[in-house]
Amino acid sequence: MSILLELIILTFLPFLELRASIPYGIFASNIHWFWIFVICCLTNIILSFFVYAFVNYVMKLFLKVKFINKIYEKIVERSQRKVKPYVDKYGTIGLAIFIGIPLPGSGVYTGGLGAYLLGFKFKDYIIASIIGVLIAGTIVTLVSVTGSEALYFMLKVI
Repeated sequence: MSILLELIILTFLPFLELRASIPYGIFASNIHWFWIFVICCLTNIILSFFVYAFVNYVMKLFLKVKFINKIYEKIVERSQRKVKPYVDKYGTIGLAIFIGIPLPGSGVYTGGLGAYLLGFKFKDYIIASIIGVLIAGTIVTLVSVTGSEALYFMLKVI
């Protein structure tokens, strides 16, 4: 049971998410890679609900401060107008690809903040999150599993 808790905690950590939890689960446990993929991806999808709600709540609190609200209106709303054609063109798929690329600085946390700042609706963000998490989970799992199998290929079995 403790390995499952460790996987969930690793998945919840910003900047680690699936990039850390899936390889950790594959290399540090006896659980089959498929179940590690399922557990970590479901955890990351659930996390996306909390991230958007948290960002929405915190931003509403910050925007009550006149100084911050002025900056927000000046910078963010102007930026939203500039990127609107790209959001309209790529929208949910573009956000899903951003979330799905397993590199530092991408993932559910930054995707949630970006979705809020770009004016995505909650439903569109969740769809993008699910797709992105499945993309990232698949990439990280494939790299981890093929990497571990490549090691076995090079070892001589006695």
